[in-house]
Amino acid sequence: MIFDLREEGSSGRLGAMDTLTAVLTRMLDGRLAEVRRDVREHLAKEAEHGAFDTTRLGVTEHREHVARQLRALAETKQPGLGFPTEYGGGGDIGAAVVSFEMLGFGDLSLMVKSGVQWGLFGGAVHLLGTRRHHERYLPDIVSGSLLGCFAMTEVGHGSDVQGLRTTATYDPDTAEFVVHSPDVLAHKTYIGNAARDGRLAVVFAQLVTEGKSHGVHALLVPIRNERGEVLPGITVEDNGPKAGLNGVDNGRLAFDHVRVPRTALLNRYGDVSEDGTYSSPIESDGKRFFTMLGTLVRGRISIAGSAGSATKRALTIAVRYAERRRQFEGPDGDEVVILDYLSHQRRLLPALATTYALHFAQEDLVAKLGELQGGGEAAGADDRGQRELESLAAGLKAVATWHATNTIQAAREACGGAGYMAENVLPSLKADTDVFTTFEGDNTVLLQLVAKGLLTNYKDQFEDLSPLATARFVAEQFVGAVMERTAARKVVERLVDASPTREDDGAVFDRAWQCKLFADREQHVLEGVARRLRAASRDNAFEVFNSAHDHVLRAARVHIERVVLDSFVAAVARCDDERARELLDKVCDLYVLSMIEADRAWFLEHGRLTSPRAKAVIAGVNRLCRELRPHARTLVDAFAIPESLVRVPMLDWT
Repeated sequence: MIFDLREEGSSGRLGAMDTLTAVLTRMLDGRLAEVRRDVREHLAKEAEHGAFDTTRLGVTEHREHVARQLRALAETKQPGLGFPTEYGGGGDIGAAVVSFEMLGFGDLSLMVKSGVQWGLFGGAVHLLGTRRHHERYLPDIVSGSLLGCFAMTEVGHGSDVQGLRTTATYDPDTAEFVVHSPDVLAHKTYIGNAARDGRLAVVFAQLVTEGKSHGVHALLVPIRNERGEVLPGITVEDNGPKAGLNGVDNGRLAFDHVRVPRTALLNRYGDVSEDGTYSSPIESDGKRFFTMLGTLVRGRISIAGSAGSATKRALTIAVRYAERRRQFEGPDGDEVVILDYLSHQRRLLPALATTYALHFAQEDLVAKLGELQGGGEAAGADDRGQRELESLAAGLKAVATWHATNTIQAAREACGGAGYMAENVLPSLKADTDVFTTFEGDNTVLLQLVAKGLLTNYKDQFEDLSPLATARFVAEQFVGAVMERTAARKVVERLVDASPTREDDGAVFDRAWQCKLFADREQHVLEGVARRLRAASRDNAFEVFNSAHDHVLRAARVHIERVVLDSFVAAVARCDDERARELLDKVCDLYVLSMIEADRAWFLEHGRLTSPRAKAVIAGVNRLCRELRPHARTLVDAFAIPESLVRVPMLDWT
């Protein structure tokens, strides 16, 4: 063995550790290493000037501060990476997503505000509009001279976008759309950039022409003039202070018969002629709706990545603190470093392993996005691939943001009272990421989308997410997407086929056994859901589906956990440095065994684990925590977060 992970003491470091850290960083950075480097340099420069020290700022000051940061960010090339080159962009959607992801290392208000500007607002103009919109608006959007909003969510309709109440009624006499909020439930709310800075809004509304509704479409509606004055017919209200992200000016928007020209309609998927005739390349209203929303999937992917960045920052701070803080006298008479306690290792190291796992899954997801939506022109070209992308994006967003919430809380607790001090960053990370679980799609609803993708083959008649439609089809097909042959899945299949079955307790470290266990659980849960939903009829569809809701959500969750494992296994296999591969192999083991431990009740109930094997899993987690403890610092340093963003005061106290 060239690299013995057990050769160090509890506080020792390998002589070649810096080199190993660099190897891990290169692997984590992947294809877009240059983009990650550029964002790190920008964040480091801003941090050195105190740009992210916002703990003492009030809401008004924080918003102005973030607006200045946004202007500074606009001067770099990062915001335009995902836009076409002819409009000042870089033509690389994957690079754009990674750029937003990396902003999660700094002030998350800046990440969210830039995501609203260039991801949601700019992305909608780019992907839902046509050349006339691109030529007129994209250069100013890319440069940051035109700030805008993404006005989808309403007071009465959040996740149920198809039920939006705002209307856009075409008037053929003037060739204008009349945008109107019929009641308070139709007011757009929590809209970033609305309360202060936005001048133009992408407004999602029910499009009505010739007396007929054609479903939800997006229109460009000016809300302020160049002097920042609210325009007639527009009502703007400030949502006020929030639990976090107070550098983002969230607000409410209401429209009182506001008229916009016919060309304000973002008409890639639906258009209205001067005489009011509606046309679309997609005949079905439902399919058109989901196609439009599907093009905007990058927002969920960006949130998952940004949540991962915030999690990495929290773990880096907590691990550094745990390596220095001492508590209680040990056998040698000296106080013990708290990371040497198994209980403390269990707080942080399984979470660190899961963070690595999610990083590689995110990397695969971004690569898939680039393949399908590169430059925007290919979006929707591969319907099946696009649906798989949307499902995976929904699932990873849910799992990654829940992981961020849980891990940042664990990191805060692991730092005791010091972790509760604002100056040590963890409280703001906790507050700022809390909403990640409900924006860009409520996580529970997103898991339902994942489950629908597993339980149906996306037949046209089921695209309205009807429980009855889902239930009817489930009896015929329910595992079509279980074993999709991605590159990662092929690696796993070869591994499983080449490995003998293990009967001893050492099997818990056998990768083939681990992969089989995850795949078997996924298939069993899906089959169980299918059997339960077969009982549905037109009269009891809602009751049957609702009573199986917990089962449906579990099906989605175990599917995503299996996909994440596939990505991690494939990442380990492609690592060409033996020391790094051996370390990552143990980190992957810890991810798997900690997931099995957390769900061991299911595995025991369903006969997948014996009682002795379940105990071996727990012992395996303990063993891996001890073996990885000397390398905890290496693993967090490999994230390469700018030093100024993790150098918090409590590290100087210990």
